[in-house]
Formats: sequence, structure tokens, C-alpha cells
Amino acid sequence: MRKTGTLMLIAQISDFHLRPPGETAYAGIDTHAMTSGAIAAIAALDPAPDCVLVTGDLADGASPQAYALARDLLSRLPMPVFIIPGNHDRRDIMRDCLADAFLYLRQTNGFLHYAIEDFPVRLIGLDTVIPGGVGGEICPEREAWLAARLAEGDGRPTLIFMPPPPFATGIGGMDATMCRTAASFRQLVEDHPEIERVVAGHHHRPIFRRWAGTIGFIVPGVAHQLALDLRPGAHLRYIHEPPALALHAWSPDTGMVSHILPIGDYGPSREF
Repeated sequence: MRKTGTLMLIAQISDFHLRPPGETAYAGIDTHAMTSGAIAAIAALDPAPDCVLVTGDLADGASPQAYALARDLLSRLPMPVFIIPGNHDRRDIMRDCLADAFLYLRQTNGFLHYAIEDFPVRLIGLDTVIPGGVGGEICPEREAWLAARLAEGDGRPTLIFMPPPPFATGIGGMDATMCRTAASFRQLVEDHPEIERVVAGHHHRPIFRRWAGTIGFIVPGVAHQLALDLRPGAHLRYIHEPPALALHAWSPDTGMVSHILPIGDYGPSREF
């Protein structure tokens, strides 16, 4: 049970890559089973998170059947869940399939981005989808929307979540598909020191970076991971490293502290 009313816990998972029932992904990965395991891991957390962020790529092929699976899996969680589309998603299909269950997807008529004001930390989800593209983009319209939301915050602690990160990581093949932004976007983030984190998915690895005066954070995927290879020109490969979720814990005393929690059964914990 929660011991204090000042602590806020935010769980983050990413990159379900769900396929229609019976289909596997990437040479046999059962992404439905892996995502189900991630949902069960969050449901078992004590204390329970106040909310869950899903940073993109719910459906690998953006089919209505895959979004129906995502809806069923996420409905198992008792706390609010906030989803954004990744580069594998289609915002029109995602809106049609999920907006009646996740009403915040209707905050804007075009992009699927939104601000959540219900918690001690403001949550701002960014839709970076490029139709038909493989990475992400913050265009002038999206940047202006974010600037307006930040201006409304009066300096309250804020977390921005998006699918591809807006910063390079040293993994060349993935940096080619990072979120494209203008220099003004980085300056916008720098101008708002209340931004505790800019968190993302897409890279299928745990990655931390200081960027634009805040902490850039990337959570691993819930199914397959990207093999770490920092050699220039290296080909991208996936690997069956343990899946993981993130827990971002915020309090007035500490600000935000981020933890990585592997998903799976690694035996019981023991007293020292």
C-alpha cells in the first residue's frame, strides 16, 4: 500500500509490436505473450503505480486485430494507462480502435498528443508519427502545441513521453531513425527546467543521457531487445535479453528517480 500521499509512481513500458492473433514477429517472437507478461508484472507491483505510460509501437502492422489485443491487455491494469503511437502504428487506425477506451486520444483533432493534469507531475504525450516513415518528427505545428502546453504549466513538474527519442545515442542504425526536430525544440526544453524527464522507447535498450538541461531516458522493449553494438556502420540485430519496465518515482524531496526492473522470474529476493 502507498505509505505517503507525496510519492508518485509512473510505470513505463514500450514496443509491444503486437500482431493479429496467432502471428509471431521477428522470426518467432510471441509478442502477445511477452506483452501479457509485462502487464502482469505491472499489476503485481507493490506499491502500485499511479499510472502507466506506453511509449509507442503497440501494433507491429497497425491492424485492427492487433489493436484489439492491445486494448484487451491494457484493460487488465487497474490504474490509468496513457498510450502514444510509435512509428509502427497508424494514428487513424489507432484512434478508430482505441479512442473510445482512451478518451484523451480525442484531445486534438489531428495528432494523438495530449496533456494529463491529474497528478503531481504533469504528463505530456507527443505524437511524432511520420505517415509512411520509419522514425519520428516534431514539426512546427507539434512544437507550437508543446510550447503552449508548457506555458500553461506554471512551472509544475513535467514529464514528456514520446516514441523515438529526440537525441542521439551512439547506436548509428537507430540514431538514423531518431525523432527529427528543429534546434528550437531543444531550446524549448532547455527553457523549461521543470521538465524532469524526456522519456522514449523505440531503441529497445535501457539508455540514459543528459540532454537539453534534463535527463533523456529510453526504456527497453517488453519483447525483443536491440543488441548493443557501438561500432560505426554496424547492422542492427535483435537479441533475447530480458525485457524490462521502468519505474519513475517522484516526490517533492527527491524530484524524479528512475529505475529499471527486469520482467521475469529470477527467483525470490533474500534478506542480507
